[in-house]
Amino acid sequence: MSLMLSVLIIVALAVIGIIAFVFHKQYKKVAPNEVLVISGLRKYSITEPDGTIKQIGYRFKVGGGAFINPFTEKAEKLMLEVITINVKPLVATGEGVPIIAEATGQLRIDTDDYPLTLAIEQFLGRGIEGIREVGEAILEGKVRAVMGTMTVEEIYKNRLAFAEKVQEAVAKDFASMGLVMISFALKDISDTQGYLEALSRPRIAAVKRDAAVAQAEADRDSAIQSSMARKEAEIARLRAEAEIAGAAWNNEAKKADSQVEVNKRKARADMSYELERQKISQDLKREEHLVKMIEKENAIRLEDLEITRKEKELDATVLKPSNARKYQIQSEAEAESFRVSTEAQGKAEARKAESDAEADRIKKLGQADALAMLEKAKAYDKYNQAAIYQMILDVMPELAKAVAEPLSRIEKIVLIGTDGKLGTAKLAGQVSEVLAQVPEVIESITGIDIKKIIKDKLSSGDTK
Repeated sequence: MSLMLSVLIIVALAVIGIIAFVFHKQYKKVAPNEVLVISGLRKYSITEPDGTIKQIGYRFKVGGGAFINPFTEKAEKLMLEVITINVKPLVATGEGVPIIAEATGQLRIDTDDYPLTLAIEQFLGRGIEGIREVGEAILEGKVRAVMGTMTVEEIYKNRLAFAEKVQEAVAKDFASMGLVMISFALKDISDTQGYLEALSRPRIAAVKRDAAVAQAEADRDSAIQSSMARKEAEIARLRAEAEIAGAAWNNEAKKADSQVEVNKRKARADMSYELERQKISQDLKREEHLVKMIEKENAIRLEDLEITRKEKELDATVLKPSNARKYQIQSEAEAESFRVSTEAQGKAEARKAESDAEADRIKKLGQADALAMLEKAKAYDKYNQAAIYQMILDVMPELAKAVAEPLSRIEKIVLIGTDGKLGTAKLAGQVSEVLAQVPEVIESITGIDIKKIIKDKLSSGDTK
């Protein structure tokens, strides 16, 4: 039993040792200036500057370490050192002058995520020399391009501007490969035609000439200044004595002038104070006037608002209720008038039917009485004019009764008027108008003027 346990322990320790050995062998570490690039089956995402998501088949780690799956992954290193590149091209400037420009720059890989992927894809496996070769080619081309746009004098006198233009020119190309230019400097420029030496000759001659002239002028000035010094010393002594005498007088004069100036400024200050006081007083009066005007305008506005409020109150409490009552009364009167008119129309139609039946009955009776009427007609032919007039006068009351008969059958009459007269007076007047038209109706039917007959009758009665 103990042998079996020992074997198991030995086997377990062996397995653990193998696992530890494999882990040790497959755990890769890189320095802070290195990138560990691990490629395999898995896909990883990277965000481009425009926001696009790009799929890549590797992962990377700047410095530190990571475990590498020995079956599915592979690890490589990429250096992040600063790379010095030197260029010395022979270039024709913008004026066509051939010069040799000796320049140097420092280049490195950009460690941001997306630029680092570009550098990995283009330089992994090529090493430092591969990056230096590409960087020198790009830098030399851009130096040539920039120098072709400048003159020799511009390059010689303003090297800083030249360096800035070169850095701007190479920035985009380096960024597309994940590289960044740290610095650039123009070390020296020379030419094989003596152009730069020719440029310096006039300056050197001018400097030598100016030096000789300056030496002669210095010797001359030295002699002159020596004699002038003695002269000026004597003059200075005399001038000092005169100045001492005049200083006392000037001191007194300045005191007097100072007092005059003090008095003037005091007078100006007093006058300015008075003017300012008057101005402030006017401003205060103007502001008081504006305040009063604003108070009056506010009072007027409040009165207008109060009038408007009272008008609205009157409209709400008096006019609208009275208009509503008026409309209600008119509506009730119109409704009552319509009801009465409708009832009267129905009764009139009923009476018309009764009248038609009565007329039919009378017609039949009239046919029966036709012979009697003929006999009466024969008798009427024997009547004189006075008898006929008398008959007509006897019929008029019956005719007036027949005309007024429908009014006696109306149960209720509603009269609407605005002239101030009583309804009964208007009804009596209308009946009188109807009766007054009876003689005219008789005259239009028979040709007999009843008014004339009555007038003649009354006249003959008065004569008797």
